[in-house]
Amino acid sequence: MVEKVVMTGMSLMLVVGVAMAVIAVVNKNNSSDSMVENLSPKMKVVSSLCSSTNYQNECQNTLVSTAHNASASDPKAYVKAAILATVEEIKKGFNLSNNLLVEAANNATIKMSLEDCKDLLQYAIDELHASYSTVGDPELHTNEDRIADIKNWLTAVISYQQSCLDGLEEFDPHLRKKMQDTLDVAGRLTSNALALVDAVSSILARYGLQFKIKPSGRRLLGATEIGSDGFPTWLSRADRKLLAARGGGGGRAKPNAVVAKDGSGQFKSIAAALAAYPKGSKGRYVIYVKAGIYNEYIIVPKEMRNVFMYGDGPRKTLVTGRKCYRDGITTQDSASFSALGNGFLCKSMGFQNTAGPQGHQAVALRVQSDKSAFFNCRMDGYQDTLYVQTHRQFYRNCVISGTVDFIFGDSPTIIQNSLIIVRRPMDNQYNTVTAQGRADMKEISGLVIHNCRIVPEQKLFAERFKIKTYLGRPWKAYARTVIMETTLGDLIQPVGYTPWAGNFALETCSYLEYGNRGPGANTNRRVKWKGVRVIGRNEALKYTAGPFIQGRTWLPTTGGPYLLGFRI
Repeated sequence: MVEKVVMTGMSLMLVVGVAMAVIAVVNKNNSSDSMVENLSPKMKVVSSLCSSTNYQNECQNTLVSTAHNASASDPKAYVKAAILATVEEIKKGFNLSNNLLVEAANNATIKMSLEDCKDLLQYAIDELHASYSTVGDPELHTNEDRIADIKNWLTAVISYQQSCLDGLEEFDPHLRKKMQDTLDVAGRLTSNALALVDAVSSILARYGLQFKIKPSGRRLLGATEIGSDGFPTWLSRADRKLLAARGGGGGRAKPNAVVAKDGSGQFKSIAAALAAYPKGSKGRYVIYVKAGIYNEYIIVPKEMRNVFMYGDGPRKTLVTGRKCYRDGITTQDSASFSALGNGFLCKSMGFQNTAGPQGHQAVALRVQSDKSAFFNCRMDGYQDTLYVQTHRQFYRNCVISGTVDFIFGDSPTIIQNSLIIVRRPMDNQYNTVTAQGRADMKEISGLVIHNCRIVPEQKLFAERFKIKTYLGRPWKAYARTVIMETTLGDLIQPVGYTPWAGNFALETCSYLEYGNRGPGANTNRRVKWKGVRVIGRNEALKYTAGPFIQGRTWLPTTGGPYLLGFRI
């Protein structure tokens, strides 16, 4: 076994030197690469790294200047260069949003879409800066999970760009085209940055070394760091007591804020409780929302981290709204509740959008929060009920209902041990449970439905064979959905999946099934698309909560139930 060591400047140069030598040998054995043979050693490294990307011309243009300066001896310098180039391209889209806002001053809907673009592209820039800082920090630390963090952030950058374009497409396709032309290079560079993270990690691992990067603000969870109470030993005593309080058995966490419609709490609205969030807070902010129907549109913004909100039950504590596409509202802004701040936890609450099937896109819950988790919650709507927009998300013991694309988005998401209810759509519609939005093959996103039940609501039951229901359709080119150990009712069409439009994405999407049961689980008549297949246990394990959303590092801190792999 090769000993893993912290890389000094000398060892970095050694690795790159060895890599160059290996590349040279490979090239000598391949006559078609004669042009590469004439490159300088540093440019051979660029050529090798860029060979792993989808957009090699853009990659080489981005990295060529890095190859000619002193930092070229550090493989991480190439990743940093790719990230900085992406920032500059996304800034062009941000600036275009500002310019177009002036032109759209009298069109409220278009203005809303452009404001969304500004926010989304700023989020993208922020996450690129976080990635850059993590890759380049001089205080280096070994941790594979931080590589996963970088990939998570870069995947979100692609998602943000796509969300901007989707919002413009809804009401002005011409404007969408204009933004697409501006962001096209940014999308390619983000894809390249994802590929380069893997390529550089691979080069270092090949020589018994590891990608050394900055650790997160607190230590990551190791097997030897679990205390006798089941929680990480590095948590403070207060946090351990808090987590124990909101774990199993219906315990209550001591709240920082109590919300009650009847005035028995500190606040009468959820918005007011959030407004009291201490600026710069680094601890857990706990909000108890007493039973009641809260007709308010809530956004937990990016700066509000580690908010834990719990109610008296998903049918008793209910956040409701009715914004929808029919009324000129973008899909993103139709959400009754939006969780953006990282580390958002929620227990025993309900979220609904009552616009009905005639409202078309009408979101009940939208989530961008990284390492967010929902336990014993309910999301009810029709089209686009649950928008899992970006970042790692986990749902357990929840109920999710809807009609068209009612679980959709482009995040790495696990839905576990939950009830998925298909409702009756409009007469001219069919149902699709999922619409996953992975737009680039390098993204780490995907939707996993694990050990759930998919059933019809009572109103649909009698017509479940007349009104067609599919497990999903590919919203974006590389849509990825995994359904495993789940009970599929007889309402599911034998073909399983349906196209989005024509032949779009049929050769690139992935729909994977493992160990499902019930009458809808028979795969003999599934569509014959290249990416539709039954997978084995070893492949399925990759999509369990432990590896897919790095659940071992953060799910134990949520205090809720979870399964990292398979039971047996």
